[in-house]
Amino acid sequence: MRQLFLLRHGKSAWPDGVPDHQRPLNPRGILAIPMVGRRLAEIQPDFDLVLVSDARRTRETFARLCEAMPALQAQFLPEIYEARPAALLEVVQNLPASAHNVLMIGHNPGFHALGLYLANPVSGDGEALRRLERKLPTSGLIHLAFEGEWTGLDRAGAALRHFVTPSQVGGVDED
Repeated sequence: MRQLFLLRHGKSAWPDGVPDHQRPLNPRGILAIPMVGRRLAEIQPDFDLVLVSDARRTRETFARLCEAMPALQAQFLPEIYEARPAALLEVVQNLPASAHNVLMIGHNPGFHALGLYLANPVSGDGEALRRLERKLPTSGLIHLAFEGEWTGLDRAGAALRHFVTPSQVGGVDED
């Protein structure tokens, strides 16, 4: 079985004059990520590969996630930054065959669309899928599982196992 975890970055600040790529996390984002991280560690304590957008807010999200999961090591990929769903799917389909548990940290709307595209509406957690259809808030985590190779993963090809949002772990859901 292969597992793909999509984590949207924590809530970010909008400082005047700071380009989008350089926006930092705001205080709520800083608090929410370790809470979601503790839940992630319960679901899957280790990863073969962690891919992170090279934006500041995703780098800071990764750093905060490491408070709950200190052994994580990441590769920072500029192609994840604000990528469209098709580009994200290409990244996933080109993952190494040796990787079974992969975490990606990135952005909406791409992560939300990719999660919905990959989630099979018949298999998996139906209630989680209904919640995901409404929105993927900042610090939201999508957990997808499937049998087969990364190259074959496509539309409705994975079961949605978990959809974790900050409000489920003691925080606040935000856009």
